[in-house]
Amino acid sequence: MLPELDKTLEQKGIRPTAMRLLVLDYLLQQTAAVSLSNLESYFLRSDRITLYRTLKTFEEKGLVHHIDDGSGSVKYALCPDDCTTQEHHDLHVHFFCNQCRETFCLPKSHIPEIPLPSQFKTEEVNLIVKGTCGSCSGK
Repeated sequence: MLPELDKTLEQKGIRPTAMRLLVLDYLLQQTAAVSLSNLESYFLRSDRITLYRTLKTFEEKGLVHHIDDGSGSVKYALCPDDCTTQEHHDLHVHFFCNQCRETFCLPKSHIPEIPLPSQFKTEEVNLIVKGTCGSCSGK
């Protein structure tokens, strides 16, 4: 598994350090987006700043995207393979469960293009659907 993780980081132009490999491995195991607090809880002996910098490096290099789900805590999830340093291709809907407070990427549910006046420039688009996830609804 370690050579695959090394390769993933190197393909994104990220130098593979021990912490970066551990964080990537953790993210790959998740079914929902994670917050910095989630990482801190999992990596008890790690420094908050190191974890934050790891996430920011991953985001800058197109490995993860951030999600502002309205919970007050930014969450992070892995990007599709075609995201790059210059452009994220993660314009998909996110689902926030009001019960378990988890945030899920719905990559098959694309956000439609929003026509804006010519003098407006889109910098970020975020669409959050809130409700109850399958686990919480018992299905």
